[in-house]
Amino acid sequence: MKKLKKEDVKQEVFDLYDDYAHNRLSRRLFLDKLSIYAVGGITVPALLGFISPDYVKKIQVSPDDPKLKSEYITYNSPKGGGTIKGLLSRPSETKGKLPGILVVHENRGLNPHIEDVGRRAALAGFISLAPDALTPLGGYPGNDDDGRELQRKRDRDAMLEDFMAAFKYLKSHPECSGKVGVVGFCFGGWISNMMAVKLPDLGAAVPFYGGQPTEDIEKIKAPLLLHFGELDKRVNQGWPAYETALKEHNKEYKAYVYPKANHGFHNDTTPRYDRDAAELAWKRTIEFLREHLG
Repeated sequence: MKKLKKEDVKQEVFDLYDDYAHNRLSRRLFLDKLSIYAVGGITVPALLGFISPDYVKKIQVSPDDPKLKSEYITYNSPKGGGTIKGLLSRPSETKGKLPGILVVHENRGLNPHIEDVGRRAALAGFISLAPDALTPLGGYPGNDDDGRELQRKRDRDAMLEDFMAAFKYLKSHPECSGKVGVVGFCFGGWISNMMAVKLPDLGAAVPFYGGQPTEDIEKIKAPLLLHFGELDKRVNQGWPAYETALKEHNKEYKAYVYPKANHGFHNDTTPRYDRDAAELAWKRTIEFLREHLG
């Protein structure tokens, strides 16, 4: 069987996967539509396997990396889901307290990729917390399809409360300097934007391809760094109005649109990953957070 490469797959396939991953297509309809592109020796199972995440081979920072201290903790979210689980990571050898980064998952819970991102943040010199908003429903179930179904059962404003409670937990952690920022992806990008609206003491916010707030933008105090993929028409359509409001209220922000990049371009477990865009966006993210959090 031919091994697929990114250039073998039409952009429409990535757009279909985006619709499926964001619950706009059922699995049955997704597979029906995917069959249209199963031509020239390319089968539906081959296409499905190619665009699905690979968590086994793509972990960049091992969970038992000796340079890190990583552990699962729980904290209380009284206005959200109650007791919430999260992965807390920080360098194993530090001098003094560290600035904090809250890492917010996509629309499928705390999967291995987001845990990996949390560890990457810790290796960059931060104390990071990556919560699992699926904790009240048993936690991330081990695969993204079931994770998406579980997350659909939770109210997103209740999940926002969970992440704001995580911010308070991290801010008051004895190993944290008290300066905390947030970085989030997809659903987590929306959470990052909303935390900037809701939390006047947020140190910085970095939404990756996240939905935008439409109200109370004047309340934002945190500097923003926003990352978008050029091909992500769904998310990008809300950006012009958001940028206009940020300018109107004289808010501090930087925004980058990465050429030919899809939604999810930072996630290296799927072929939507764009190495150049992802590495540049992450470099900018760490530099931005160091600048604003210390």
